[in-house]
Amino acid sequence: MSVLHEGTEPTRHRGPVRAPQSLAGGVLLVALAALALFLTRDLDQGTLNAMGPAMLPRWLAIGVGLSGLALLAAAFLKDGDLLERWSLRGPVFVIGAIVAFALTIRGYSFGAFAIPGLGLLVAGPLAIILGGFATSEARLRELVILALSLTPFCMVLFGDLLNLPIPVFPQALASLFPADWSQKAVLRACAAAMTAGAIVAYFATRNQRPGPVDVADHSGRI
Repeated sequence: MSVLHEGTEPTRHRGPVRAPQSLAGGVLLVALAALALFLTRDLDQGTLNAMGPAMLPRWLAIGVGLSGLALLAAAFLKDGDLLERWSLRGPVFVIGAIVAFALTIRGYSFGAFAIPGLGLLVAGPLAIILGGFATSEARLRELVILALSLTPFCMVLFGDLLNLPIPVFPQALASLFPADWSQKAVLRACAAAMTAGAIVAYFATRNQRPGPVDVADHSGRI
């Protein structure tokens, strides 16, 4: 950590851009928001009483875009940090998590290669665990507990309360339950089982000591 001595001033950047990091972050967020709005242009937004498939991603994209515009404005108004070296670990695992989620939630087929639709029940934990390893400080135990806790919440919120047309579980799973059970009953049972699994995993592993973490290097280079 640098210390400013008496009589010295912080380094000012030349040119109109006073915070290169904010500028780069703002451009990236605006680009992501524009891409999301473009990809959801043909989806029905619906209303607050009957939400369509575009409601959540479209308004989330708008929020991300506004945050990007705020960063862009701050880049020209407030002094900030220069661009630093970045590693591939974060982008690789985050993009991999997104791709894995997209391929498994509804299924994917390309010629003889086919992935069955596994629904949010499998795609959710898979994306959370893969995305968590974007940082070198990730611990599998914490990621598994988070996945088993967050996924059932999303299942109940989107599939039960909001009635969004999102595949929640593999259709083959429904055959394991009584024939007179509804789709929502199966959903709630799966969500309860995952929540119980998260509780069991927490108490069964809470006495395990985490390995040493190197706080000197957070570059996460791979």
